[in-house]
Amino acid sequence: MSDHLPPLPEDDIRSVLCIVAHPDDMEYGASAAVHAWTQAGVRVSYLLMTAGEAGMAEAPEVIAPLRAREQRAACDTVGVGELRILGHPDGMLEPGLDLRRDVARTVRDLRPDLVLTANFDLEAYGGLNQADHRATGLAAVDGVRDAANPWVFRELGTAGLAPWSARALLIVGHERPTHAKPVSAADVDTAVASLHCHAAYLEHVSGHPAPEDLIPPILRAGGEAAGTEHAVTFRVHDLGGLGGST
Repeated sequence: MSDHLPPLPEDDIRSVLCIVAHPDDMEYGASAAVHAWTQAGVRVSYLLMTAGEAGMAEAPEVIAPLRAREQRAACDTVGVGELRILGHPDGMLEPGLDLRRDVARTVRDLRPDLVLTANFDLEAYGGLNQADHRATGLAAVDGVRDAANPWVFRELGTAGLAPWSARALLIVGHERPTHAKPVSAADVDTAVASLHCHAAYLEHVSGHPAPEDLIPPILRAGGEAAGTEHAVTFRVHDLGGLGGST
């Protein structure tokens, strides 16, 4: 039996919703999988909880539209059409009913097969995880299940948004992945280009590695775990419809 991670089951996957806290959160490797999906005809949408306005030195009213433009360019690079930025206060997200409702509303509206979010463990990425990442991940976990329950957030049903059951929740960047999605060299190059779209933010971060030095090693490490050249790895939670071993 191979010790490699099994491939992500993707039979009849037509739509993916990616839920993260900030502009650029998808561009640290996950966008390679996004590009592979969109090139295969899968509709991928992004839901950002904040505009990332607290992430740079300039005033938030200047930074919010700047970061939205950079995220739009990154989306265009990997083929994402639908970008929603909710505008919750950057750096002050709380994992409560408001975020859960926003997730449930978006899941019911877009009706994705897969929902993807980023690692929300307390310790992640070599240190203590940022507060907004943790709040967003918890909201994604709860909100994706709330979306399937007609008796939670009943006002959504009254507004015409019928319950929807996503097939699986994917957590990217997890230290204990269960599955991998192999990606091509073109996907890797496009992921690098998508991070380059956040030029103003990257210039602000002191000592940030060049995207071409940072992203390929991440995806090569995923490939080693998957037994392929490059891959994006996920911890997958089957919500009852994936149809593969999790």
